[in-house]
Amino acid sequence: GIKEQEAWKHAGITLPGYDVAAVSEKAKKEPGWVHFGIGNIFRVFIGGIADGLLEEGVLDRGITCVETFDYDVADKIYDPYDNLGLSVILHGDGTREYKVVGAFAEAVKAQSSNAEQWKRLKEIFISKSLQMVSFTITEKGYALQKADGTWFPFVEADIKNGPDKAAGAMAVLVAMLYERYKAGEYPIALVSMDNCSQNGAKLRESVLTMTEEWKKAGFVDEGFVNYVSDEQVVAFPWTMIDKITPRPSEQIAADLEKLGVENMQPVITGKKTYIAPFVNAEKPQYLVIEDSFPNGRPALEKGFGVYMADRNTVNLSERMKVTVCLNPVHSATGPLGVVLGYDLFAHMLNTNEDMMKMARMIAYDEGLPVVADPGILSPQAFVDELFNDRFPNEYLGDTNLRLAVDVSQMVGIRFGETIKAYVQKFGDASRLTAIPLGIAGWLRYMLGVDDEGNKFELAPDPMNEELQEQFKDIAAGKMSFTMFMDRKELAKGGAQMAIDYLTGEKVDVKDYSQYDNGVKIVGTFTCGAQMIDKDNYQILVDNGTYTEDEIAPDPTPTPEVTPAPEATPVPKVTLKTASEEDSKEVTPTPETEDKSEGETREN
Repeated sequence: GIKEQEAWKHAGITLPGYDVAAVSEKAKKEPGWVHFGIGNIFRVFIGGIADGLLEEGVLDRGITCVETFDYDVADKIYDPYDNLGLSVILHGDGTREYKVVGAFAEAVKAQSSNAEQWKRLKEIFISKSLQMVSFTITEKGYALQKADGTWFPFVEADIKNGPDKAAGAMAVLVAMLYERYKAGEYPIALVSMDNCSQNGAKLRESVLTMTEEWKKAGFVDEGFVNYVSDEQVVAFPWTMIDKITPRPSEQIAADLEKLGVENMQPVITGKKTYIAPFVNAEKPQYLVIEDSFPNGRPALEKGFGVYMADRNTVNLSERMKVTVCLNPVHSATGPLGVVLGYDLFAHMLNTNEDMMKMARMIAYDEGLPVVADPGILSPQAFVDELFNDRFPNEYLGDTNLRLAVDVSQMVGIRFGETIKAYVQKFGDASRLTAIPLGIAGWLRYMLGVDDEGNKFELAPDPMNEELQEQFKDIAAGKMSFTMFMDRKELAKGGAQMAIDYLTGEKVDVKDYSQYDNGVKIVGTFTCGAQMIDKDNYQILVDNGTYTEDEIAPDPTPTPEVTPAPEATPVPKVTLKTASEEDSKEVTPTPETEDKSEGETREN
C-alpha cells in the first residue's frame, strides 16, 4: 500500500502529504461534501481540487463519493484500491506528473434495493455538517422527459414508486433531500458541475419537477415543496467547468505497471463505463462557481483553477467556453476528422493545415468578435492557450471519435449562440463559413463511412438511429443532385443592366436588400437556381454545359444470375464451440464516460 513510501518515491509517484485515514474518518463521521457521479472527470478534477485543499491544510475531510448509475465503478475502482485514486497529468512536452489522491472518503451506492447502502446514504444527508452536493452525471442525468414531453420509463416508475424505491439520480437526490427536510430542514447547496449551459437551473428544474410529482402522488407534503423551492435554504449554484479528460490510456496503464504499480489496466463495466484505477488528463483546468452556499462551504477559491463569482459572471464564462472558444472547435472538427481518417485530434490539427485553419476560424474569426467578456477570464487569452498549449498536446491521446459523442445534443448550444449573434448584428449568418462547414461535416460523419470508403462505428449518440434512418438513401461519394444556375443568363442580365444604365433606361434590379458592402446596399441582378437530378439532367446536355457521357447517371447494374450448381457431395461440417466463436477481439467504442452518470465529455 501507500505505507511503502520508498517504493512510491522510487517510481516517481507523489503520495498524499496528509493523513488519508484521518480525513476519511472525519468525512464519515461529519460529512461536508458529497459528490454524485464518481467517474473520470470527478476523480482527476474535483477530487484533485479537494486533494490540493487537503495538502494546504484548508480542508479537514474527504469527499463522500456516491454512484447513482453504474455500481461496478464502486466495486471495481474504489473498493479494491482502498478508495485511492492516481492522477496522471500529461504535459505537451511528454512529461507526466503522478500523484496518489486520497480525498475519496468512501464510495456509496445510491441503490434503494440495497438496504445497507440506502441507510448509509440517509445518514449522510441528515448530517447537519453537510454543506454541498456536487454533480458530474452528464446533462442527460438531469433529464426526466423525452423530446415529445413524455416521461422516460424509469422516471415514470420513480414517480409511481415514491422516495423509498427511487432509482434515477434525480429521484435519489429528492428522496435524500426529503430525509434532510424531515431531520430539521437543514440548508444545503446542490452544485451541478456538468458541462452544460445554466447547469444549476437544469438541476433545480428537475428537483422541483420530481418534488411536485411526488406531492401530487401524496408522497411528500407542501412544507417539503417550500423547502426545496427556497434558494436561501436549498441553493443551486451555476458553474462553468473545463478540463480535457480523455479516456484512460492502455499505454499509461502499461507504463505504470512497469513502474511497479499493479493492476492498472482499464476495465469496461457491465454498463459500458470505460474506467481505470488512474485518470489521465491535461494540466490546465477552470472551474467558475457561483458563490451561493447557505450552509457554508470549503475554501474552494484556494483550489487550483477555481474562481468564485456571481451568477452572471458564471453564465458569461460558460458561454465563452461552451459556445465560442473550446467546445465548438471540438464539435466542428472532431466528427470531420473521423471522416478524414484521423484518430487523434491533436495530430490532425498539427499535421493538416486545412483543419487547423478551420479550427482557428471558428474560435478567432467567427467566435471572438461576438463573445461577451466575463471579466475574470479573458476570451482572447483563453483561446490563445487552447491553440498554443492545449490543442497541440498529442500526449493527451484525445480522439476525434470521443469528440463526436452526443453531438446531436450539443449542436444547438455550441453553434447556435454565435449564429444568433450574427443574425442580430448583421441580419443573417451568411458571414459564417467554418461553423456551417462543421455542421455539414457532422452530418457527413453520420453516414458512417470515411473518405476512403471504409465503414466506421459511430460514437454513442441518442439520435444515431433516427439520423441514420433519415440519411439511408444517401450514398457516400455519389452525387444525388446538384443546383444549377445558368451563368449565360446571369451574364446577359449583367450586360443588359450596364446598357440600360448607360442609355438612361430603367435598370432591372432583382435584389436591393442582401448585398451590403459596408458602405451601401448594391442593387443586384439575380438568376434563379434549378435542382438537377437523374430525372432532368438532360437540361445540362441540351444547353451545352455537359455532354451526355460526362453527366449521365451510373447505370443500375443488372444482377448476375448464378446458375444452380451441380450436385456435389455434402461436405463435412466442423462445429465451433461457443467460446471459439466468441473469442474474436472486439474494440469498444471510445466513451468519455457512461451515458447516464458520470462525465462531462470534454470538460
